[in-house]
Amino acid sequence: MLLFSAKGESFLKEKNVFHVNGYVGLIIALVLLACGGYLLWIGSQNSSVGSIILGTVIIIVDLLFASSLTIIQPNEAKVLTFFGNYIGTIRTAGLFMTIPLTSKQPISLRVRNFNSQIIKVNDSKGNPVEIAAVIVYKVVDSAKAIFNVEDYEQFVEIQSESAIRHIASQYPYDSFDEESDTLTLRGNSTEVSEALKRELQERLEVAGLNVMETRLTHLAYATEIASAMLQRQQATAILSARKIIVQGAVEISKEAVKQLQHDISIEIPDEKKIQMINNVLVSIITERGTQNVINTDKMN
Repeated sequence: MLLFSAKGESFLKEKNVFHVNGYVGLIIALVLLACGGYLLWIGSQNSSVGSIILGTVIIIVDLLFASSLTIIQPNEAKVLTFFGNYIGTIRTAGLFMTIPLTSKQPISLRVRNFNSQIIKVNDSKGNPVEIAAVIVYKVVDSAKAIFNVEDYEQFVEIQSESAIRHIASQYPYDSFDEESDTLTLRGNSTEVSEALKRELQERLEVAGLNVMETRLTHLAYATEIASAMLQRQQATAILSARKIIVQGAVEISKEAVKQLQHDISIEIPDEKKIQMINNVLVSIITERGTQNVINTDKMN
């Protein structure tokens, strides 16, 4: 079957070809071989030209039957061409008899893995990153895999690298804003893998391949900026932690002042409240050990 793409290129599509139980053909071939051999033997014994000619014709017919026999392994297909023309594919495992004088090219239908090389690419912010992925795929259209591309395994390798580069350039490696909803390579690996799978499926459709799964196997900043980016990540993490600590300290100070006024039943002046809050904040936020100080001033 011949298909045309949007640009007008012609592509073949897989179709079934005539095939029947091969054991019947094998029996016929053996019977014809026995008959032809017997006639040739009779002709040679009796010098009968007619027997020799008939035996020769039967042997030739037997060879035609034998050329139609083929064995299909499990998870394998055979693509049949007849004098350069694609006539169909056999997918069922077993022994079959099909059209004589056909060329039968086997192709594996098993699931395959392709582990890409680690490549360097700039993310959406221009930072150089190293990235690699594993591609799980299988052949679903044998005609496309054989005739539409030169070598479908090499085609997968080249298109996978191209797709990985394109996807990696659309996302930042990481977002330093925790409240941002931006998808990142590091924080949203599942979403990035799905995007890679969709793009790669579009690229490999012409080769009759089905992308079953994609996963990032390596992701890191390039060596030349790895140290600087690590310091930036550490600084961002420290600032975020400080923000949480300060918020907690403020809440604790407010609760402490309220609890003292409620339990002791005294009104604490504003300047004393500020001093108490300051002391609590310092004792909670500081990384060094605090020292006890006794204030002997009387409260007004």
